[in-house]
Amino acid sequence: MILKNKIILFLKSVRNSAPLSSMPPRSFAIVIFALSLLLGCKIYSFKDVSIDYSKIKTIKIGFIENRASYVNPQLSPQLTDKLQLKIASQTKLIRTNSDDANLVVSGYISDYSVSTAAISAQQASANRLTVSAHITVKNNVDNKTDEFDVSRNYDFSSNLSLQQAEGQLITAIVSNISDDIFNHIFSNW
Repeated sequence: MILKNKIILFLKSVRNSAPLSSMPPRSFAIVIFALSLLLGCKIYSFKDVSIDYSKIKTIKIGFIENRASYVNPQLSPQLTDKLQLKIASQTKLIRTNSDDANLVVSGYISDYSVSTAAISAQQASANRLTVSAHITVKNNVDNKTDEFDVSRNYDFSSNLSLQQAEGQLITAIVSNISDDIFNHIFSNW
């Protein structure tokens, strides 16, 4: 997106400095070709999804349960929805509810805990929320199962209650954890 904005700014500066008709035809053609290549083929994108679509066509994404000792009631449904949307928007896989899907993703939130992150004047000045998920991916094509854990830490001011911090952090938690899950499954991270 940044590259796209830079190109647009460049074109505006070129447009303001000299009319396009005064630009040599060959230079104009190169600029148009480069723009169409970058924008049309999305070369500027950093998506690195490696799926063999000749073998893997369907996916079942189970509800990610919350088995942590403290349960944030918003986390499981939001994390499940975000992962489903990410897979739908960044892959060509067809979502199904069948256990015979080529890939079956299931998991649970295994940790949701708060600890002290920083101390100042013998008092906690920052707290740390740790969120972890355990994910299982069953590949029915290759008859393999991959189990892994993803975990993220989120620091927040000790002046905030956990509920206040959750309100501020829930979007980042859901986004980061779903990105980590997606990257592990599809980007060989």
